[in-house]
Amino acid sequence: MTNRQKYREGMADGVPIALGYFAVAFTLGIVARNAGFSALQAAVCSLTCNASAGQSAVFTLVGAGAGYIEVAVMTLVANARYLLMSCALSQKFAPGSPLLPRMIVAYDITDEVFGISVAQPGYLNPFYTYGAMSVAIPGWAAGTFLGVILGNILPMRVVSALSVGLYGMFLAIIIPPARKDRVIAGVVAVSFLLSGAAAYLPLLRGVSTGVKTIGLTVVIALAAAILFPVGEEGQRHGA
Repeated sequence: MTNRQKYREGMADGVPIALGYFAVAFTLGIVARNAGFSALQAAVCSLTCNASAGQSAVFTLVGAGAGYIEVAVMTLVANARYLLMSCALSQKFAPGSPLLPRMIVAYDITDEVFGISVAQPGYLNPFYTYGAMSVAIPGWAAGTFLGVILGNILPMRVVSALSVGLYGMFLAIIIPPARKDRVIAGVVAVSFLLSGAAAYLPLLRGVSTGVKTIGLTVVIALAAAILFPVGEEGQRHGA
């Protein structure tokens, strides 16, 4: 497929993501408004930082009068999982790929964009991710913008109901490969169980969600790589 075709394919796959982002960003817009951000300021923030947990933390801290260092540290912790996603997605690029496409793709490694990009067969054509980004980013920013303006008008039950759609969309990303591969299905199931347990274990209650996500990702991925390695030819060993 040509770069233009991959771009269009990425746009088509990014439309559901954009719709989910638009709905979820309403809630983020309410948080931004309560912190004193204007609609334009919140939209610019969403254009430059596509991270719901990170942005929510920033808006909350700014509203509480936190300093720059505190905001920077909290943003780093909340978004640290994207470092792992970047490392994983970098392995999907063909050897010798230029730095610029890698940097552009890294700009918008959200959970959902990462999910559809890493699921691409063979090496990743960056134009596929460009296409997904071109609709996902505006959807996120537009939702934040309108959330500041209209979010408080809508009943909170409606806003919460819209937010659930993003989780359903993420499940739609991971279920197809899980149905094709028993190992992936097992890893997904273990991830759900351990994530749920980590949320209630007394020793981990004081640990931030971002840190717990990183820890679980490293442990589960390492265990899966050791027990069920994948060779260069794409065949899984030990399954």
